[in-house]
Parts: sequence; C-alpha cells; structure tokens
Amino acid sequence: MASKIQKTTAAAATSLRGSGVMPMAVDVQSEIGELEAVIIHTPGAEVENMTPKHAQRALYSDILNLPLAQREYEQIEAVLSSVARTLQLRDLLVKVLENHSEKAALVEKICRNENVTDYFDDLLNLSPNKLATCLIEGLPARIDNLTAFLNDDYYALFPLYNFYFTRDASMAVGRHVLIGKMANRVRLRESIIMDAIFRNEKLFHTSVINPYDAGARADVLIEGGDVLVAREDVLLVGNGNRTSSQGIDFILNQLCAQREEGRKYVLVQQLPDKPESFIHLDMVFTFLDRDTCMVFEPLILEDNRYETVLITVDNGRVARIKYVPDLLSGLKRLGFDLEPVVCGGREDEWIQEREQWHSGANFFALAPGKVVSYARNIHTIDELAKHGFDVVTAADVVAGKVNLKKVSRCVVTIEGSELPRGGGGARCMTMPLRRKPVVWN
Repeated sequence: MASKIQKTTAAAATSLRGSGVMPMAVDVQSEIGELEAVIIHTPGAEVENMTPKHAQRALYSDILNLPLAQREYEQIEAVLSSVARTLQLRDLLVKVLENHSEKAALVEKICRNENVTDYFDDLLNLSPNKLATCLIEGLPARIDNLTAFLNDDYYALFPLYNFYFTRDASMAVGRHVLIGKMANRVRLRESIIMDAIFRNEKLFHTSVINPYDAGARADVLIEGGDVLVAREDVLLVGNGNRTSSQGIDFILNQLCAQREEGRKYVLVQQLPDKPESFIHLDMVFTFLDRDTCMVFEPLILEDNRYETVLITVDNGRVARIKYVPDLLSGLKRLGFDLEPVVCGGREDEWIQEREQWHSGANFFALAPGKVVSYARNIHTIDELAKHGFDVVTAADVVAGKVNLKKVSRCVVTIEGSELPRGGGGARCMTMPLRRKPVVWN
C-alpha cells in the first residue's frame, strides 16, 4: 500500500498556474486593523453528523440544530462580506484538490494519520467536490467484515465538527501563517487541511510554519484562540489546556530564528483548566479598539493565582523573562493604555460567568472600534453602550440601513442561540488573512 500511495503522490500535477488569478499575500499586524480578507466556514452536515453519544469526543457540551445554526451564521457572513473579502474554507479546499499531486499528498497524509490507508484509493477516485465533502463531513466506514460490523464507530473519517471555528487550526502572524498543533486528535485533520491550503502557491503568498513538520514534541500545543497579534512587535498568548508552555517556546524559537533587528514581545497569560469556556485566551480577553479591550473581570482584573509573564526577544534572542502584575499592566508597559470593558457588566459576578460561558468576551474587530459579537449577551452589550459604542444589529447592516463605514464606534450584534453551543464566538469563527495597518495614536 505504501508504495502505491507514494507513486500516486508523485504523479504529474495538473497545474493551477496560468489561470490569471494572483495569490493573496497574507498580512495581519494587529487584532483591530481594518479587515480586508478573512476565511470562514459555514457549518454544514458535519455538525449534524453528531449524536449526543459523540458530543463529548467532538469537544461539544451539546448538539446543534443545523438549520438554525446556518441561519445565524448567514448574519456573520453577510456582515463580514459587507466590509471585506470572505473566502469559504470549503472552496479553498476544492481548489487544492483540483491539483492531482496535491490531492494525492493530502489524502495520503490524512489516511496515514487516521489509520485508514485502505480507503486511499476510494478517496483519491472522488471528484474534488465530493472529496472535500468527505474530508469535512465525514466518511462512513465500510461494513464488510465482522470486526467492522462490531465496531461502534460509524465513521472511518470522523466529521470535522469544529471546523466552523476557523481560528484555531491556522493563524496569520504578520506575513506568516502558523499551523495549529491541536490539543485534541479529533481536530488534527483541520490542521492538515489548512497546511495544504496555505502551501498552495496559487492561492496564497505566505511563509507557512508548521510544528508538525518541525518535528515538535508531543507536548508542543498551539491553537489560534490563544494567539492574539496585538501589534507587529507584540504577541499575546494564552497558556492553558490548548496551548502549552512548550508550544509558546516553539513560537519564541520561530521569532528568534527570524533574526529581525529590534525588540519583539510575547505576553503570556496563564489560563484555568476549568471551566471549559476558558479554553482559549480570546474567551476572556479581546481587543476592541486602540484604547479599549473586553475582559472577563475575575481572571484579568482581579487578584488570582494565574500568572502573567512578559518575554522580550532582542535581535533574535530571548533577552528577558519576567512576571508582570497582570495582562493590562503588561500591555501598558508596551505602550497600550487600555480601558477595560467588563464582560457581563460590573454589577453581578453570576451574570459575568453566564455571559462569559456564551462567549461574551469573544469579540472580532472589523476595524478599530467596530466589533462583532452575540446579541444574547445583553449585559455585555449594555456595558459597551456605556463606553460609547453604538449598538447595531446585523439585520440592519445586511438590509443597508446602517453603513458601517459611516459609524465611528459600534458593536454589530448577531443572533446566537445555536452557534454558541459549539463553544465559541465571533473571533473563533473567523481567520483573518489581511488587515490594514493601524495608526497608533
């Protein structure tokens, strides 16, 4: 089997060059710069191909109603499309699969990693569209022997239940794309697919950094929800269940290897193991504007046992590692004087916990001071209004009643009763490719 896969992988490629479409140059130097392009993935049958029995393995605490989730997602896509170029992940995958050698290489890697090499030929013979569907929505197992019949698993390739959270499996850091090294094996295929997409020179012009290719140890874990590009010289990274200290060391080694002149900073925030709503840094802290951020108060502003560490990289070497009192004071030392807006408001800790659970701190910036979040977190939205943000519904943006370019500071609210059940918000569901530079005052 191995030799057959290798021969097929080495077959002559059907070149995608010459179509006249220029590859997109990736460039993300901040969390808030005006959005120019973003990758999204509308949830599909993969979300519905999950039973309560499989929910925990899929990293869900509940199952979703697909039609309702899709209606909610339509608002996100429409808002993003009103201000930037939106690329559907599935369309990008199909483009990769149209090249025979890239198709064979991707199928081989997936089959080997998921121990289903006997399905290689079946998958390779599918059209690019049908293969993309199988790789995302799942491939039912063949029931052609007793062992297969007795196996409780219905799928040979499990559905990618979490793929609509495009943030985690790859992240743009400057002009580079860092591939996530996922904490849970159920999400490994997401990283493999994103790696193939960004290595396609017809689609993107970027430098891909993949911990898997670098031979990173098993304890190296990095997910995009933990990586925030504060400024071109400042990274914020969460350290918890999904991004390990060894993963952060990998990022540091990459920064040092670039040997760029001047200083760069990595500000690390330790995160609790529980509850599960704290899985990533962007669930407790996100940037809203040049001078404003959203915080979950008990973890970011109050005294607790979770440390904040400031790491200085100077001319390609780690020059200093030290504790700082908290995330905001660490940022202030680096030139960010941020006013915190409290997730859930300041009046009731229970409300704070409830709204944080439903991604109340997870905001995505369309531009400085123009952000997107769930409408359901009413106390958080009220708190934003107190800080000078106009509250705008996604429906009004889509209907043309509100022109976001003419609004100075706003929060666009999207409906969210089903999507939050997956455990993420607007930032989780977006993977920015390009942002305009920010003029820092």
